[in-house]
Amino acid sequence: MASATEVLERPGREERIAPPWTPSVQGWTARLLVLIGIFGLVLLVTATRPNFWQERIALAAIWAIIGLSLNIVLGYVGQVSLGHHAFVGIAAFVSAWYVTEQAGCTIDKCSFGAFATGTVLAALSGAAAAGLLGLIALRIRGLYLALITLAYGFVAERSIFEIPSLTRGGAGMPATRPDGWATGEEFAYLCFIFLALVIYVDWRFLRSKVGRAVLSIKHSEPVAASYGINVTYYKVLAFTMSGLFAGIAGSLFAFHSQNVVSNDFSFANATLWVLMVVVGGLGNRVGVVIASAFFALFPFLLEMWTWFAHQIEDLGRAMGNVTIVVGAILALFTIISYPGGIGEQVSPISRWLSGKRFSLHPDGHHDEPEVEKKPPSEGGLLSKLGLHKNNDEKETTQLAALGRAVETPVVDARTGETARPETARKPSSEDETPDVWGALTRTKSEDGN
Repeated sequence: MASATEVLERPGREERIAPPWTPSVQGWTARLLVLIGIFGLVLLVTATRPNFWQERIALAAIWAIIGLSLNIVLGYVGQVSLGHHAFVGIAAFVSAWYVTEQAGCTIDKCSFGAFATGTVLAALSGAAAAGLLGLIALRIRGLYLALITLAYGFVAERSIFEIPSLTRGGAGMPATRPDGWATGEEFAYLCFIFLALVIYVDWRFLRSKVGRAVLSIKHSEPVAASYGINVTYYKVLAFTMSGLFAGIAGSLFAFHSQNVVSNDFSFANATLWVLMVVVGGLGNRVGVVIASAFFALFPFLLEMWTWFAHQIEDLGRAMGNVTIVVGAILALFTIISYPGGIGEQVSPISRWLSGKRFSLHPDGHHDEPEVEKKPPSEGGLLSKLGLHKNNDEKETTQLAALGRAVETPVVDARTGETARPETARKPSSEDETPDVWGALTRTKSEDGN
């Protein structure tokens, strides 16, 4: 039940919060043109680059899906997973095994239906593996959860990835690309379609009731549970959805490489995927996509620097090792100086594109809510009493009268002594109390002034 003060001061029709700010037609048109320009530039670069770079661009889209998958666990739930390579690897082998062993795809031909079915099976296998891990590890978090996921990844490397019927041993499992999507450019476009689908599902998930419940778990599990949120259920659900995205990425990776081997899914890759989510910005979708694409393309960009590539070869190291070192340095720099990662740096643009005001402030533009003024007679009780009129002289008189009423000495009926309100005891029903209402309604002539 509302208190008397809330009832008196509750805004009626006197003050109404104006609708939130929205861009004009010209503003939306400008945003749409910028988005079309960004997507058009990506498609143009993909179409005009040689096949070598088209393959790398497709890999960048696949890594972006992996980054979004890991971001659900690491960014939304706040749990560390070091075994994500197991989900991706299992899904890749399942998809390749189906199209090769069950669908009858040859080295030169594979139907799109077989590819679609293999991708669905891969997504389900990734979701099942992640959900199972979530059920096992739902009672632990932090460092202990990281150790459990790490052990799960090593088990997958040493056992599941060594099953001959699934991996064909060291030879690997072939995965022929579907008809119509076999070239580097065509397959890159196919990866873009899946990336757009994953981004849309992730966006809808975060805006739903389920997504808000998952985010509340990250901030405080006890508080979330006190509001009736089933913490166990939503944690397992988040793990399952993360595994679903990882399964899609695993299937695309299998058709990208066209021959799946266990060496493609090592702990080094899992570590690099965690680093790219941290650098991109935990929980920031745009930043994770940008960072994932950067880390996917970085080794090939280094190879274009011939002198540096020769130096690495002389040391007997691969470009992947350099990428991990650079990723660790960037992660430390992000944690120390820019905790929001790349997503925080591009947030002014991303917020503007989403329909908000352009602002360089990290949290966006802060406007005081506009209040729509209405006649006082249409407001609440205080308006009807004339206490909300824009009359400074009357308001000053009323405040002075209220102060005189409060300062009136309190007379003790038993002893006849007087005391100031701050030192007087709480008056009983027989005591005299300050006439606050009378002071507010009394005129100047009645007050003797």
